[in-house]
Amino acid sequence: MDPRGRQLALVLGAGRLGLGVGALFATRSLLEILLFGKTDAVGESLGKLAGARDLTLGALTLAARDDAATLRTLTLTAAALDAADAVAFGLAARQPRLRLAGIGGIVAGGGSAIAGAWAWRRLSASSGTA
Repeated sequence: MDPRGRQLALVLGAGRLGLGVGALFATRSLLEILLFGKTDAVGESLGKLAGARDLTLGALTLAARDDAATLRTLTLTAAALDAADAVAFGLAARQPRLRLAGIGGIVAGGGSAIAGAWAWRRLSASSGTA
């Protein structure tokens, strides 16, 4: 297994796990830090839903640290979700109240998607598959 691809995949997984814990257990605080401001029960519920997703995917990624095939699959899955998140943040950025949060999400989600795709490619190249 390519050590640089593995290391980046695990760093991304750990970051996702941390973000998931924050979103699930400190939802309002995290949403304010991410510049979403105050939210209602619906916004908080959606934040918790995203947090549960990230916590689960991050934990699974770390658990797969020694299983190259599973780590590759989870890394590609996470990169695809990050790209989808960047699109969702882009849509949110069209609303003036969410512009800064949306732009931040585009940068973070897009950057994570690119980093995850790079890690996946490294992991795939080291296994002889593409």
